[in-house]
Amino acid sequence: MSTTYDVIIIGGGIMGCSSAFQLAKRGLKVALFDKNNIGDSPSGKSSAIIRQHYSNELTARMALHSLRIFQDFEERIGGECGFTQTGFVVVVDAKDMVGLEANVALQRKLGIQTELLDVKALQDIMPGINTEGLVAVAYESDSGYADPYLTVNAYAQAAIREGVTIFREKEVTAIRFKSGRVVGVNSLAETFDAPIVINCAGAWGAQVAKFAGIEAPIDSCRVQVAFFRRPSGQEAAHPVVADFINATYFRSETGGLTLVGLIDPAEADAIVDPDKYKEYMDDDFLLDVGERLIVRYPAMELSQSTGGYASLYAITPDWHPVVDEVPQGSGFYICSGFSGHGFKLGPAVGLMVADMVSGNDDPIFDPQMFRFDRFSEGKLIRGQYEYSIVG
Repeated sequence: MSTTYDVIIIGGGIMGCSSAFQLAKRGLKVALFDKNNIGDSPSGKSSAIIRQHYSNELTARMALHSLRIFQDFEERIGGECGFTQTGFVVVVDAKDMVGLEANVALQRKLGIQTELLDVKALQDIMPGINTEGLVAVAYESDSGYADPYLTVNAYAQAAIREGVTIFREKEVTAIRFKSGRVVGVNSLAETFDAPIVINCAGAWGAQVAKFAGIEAPIDSCRVQVAFFRRPSGQEAAHPVVADFINATYFRSETGGLTLVGLIDPAEADAIVDPDKYKEYMDDDFLLDVGERLIVRYPAMELSQSTGGYASLYAITPDWHPVVDEVPQGSGFYICSGFSGHGFKLGPAVGLMVADMVSGNDDPIFDPQMFRFDRFSEGKLIRGQYEYSIVG
């Protein structure tokens, strides 16, 4: 005999857990399924940078809302998220200064605390940074990073407190339809009924979409991060830095470490099977990212490598997600393809999904920009300026 829910969510990362929490707060009976344990997914391995530097008004507003949640997480969600305020710095080439200035102006109009700093001010904030050739940078004092594993599990516990049933280590193997409408899902040995199913499966999003007969343009891509122990004299935590000149990002980590990854569209070429990929860091990646880090942060030449790992992005052709009912009227929703931006937007996305599913005509965050049909229409989302792979 099947158990009946109002909504079934597939995927227990930040999107699935945030959406489950928000839907349950609206009185819906929600079940969430994850093929592993909560926090084992790429969400739990995210670099978890919390920043608001976006070039589209919608994503900037979403990032600001999410920051406010991270800042007051215990009160508004419950539990711990490990948010650490360090500030966030954006470094771009001279050719991108006009775009940087315009982005900062947009963000300030929305209430984001951001400003342009000259070289001297940047050196005051981060002693030891190489400012050669720089004219100015953007700086957000409120931003920083969180603990991804703590955050996802805190959202899961908050959802449970609101009445959500979470099925861990239970893989959905099929989505059932009747007359073009969702009626439920199957696991290996059970069936579950619901008129709404939401695909929050991230890197597995295309696989789950196929259960509904949908070819979703979501690729699972392998990405890597490395850790370096800061040398003597550089033990203090430093801001998060997005260095578009050297195509890297780096941030402090507990234990006197610095975490480093790439800001590189070429990462979309590393398409992998999300169930079969190397989860350890490559030696050549360590050498490459270490050399790039030293260019911007020369003191790290004396740092010590402490390892790294590989995880997954769910990447779409325009590096923006799909948040939409596909097809319209089916009861099947996709919320996937965040292309490395998802964690920091997670709190806002939960609201977006809850508004969409509950039929709110005046949503806080309108999902129209993320509609599925934009790909077939040739109306891809673009960053406003060349460097804005940031969104």
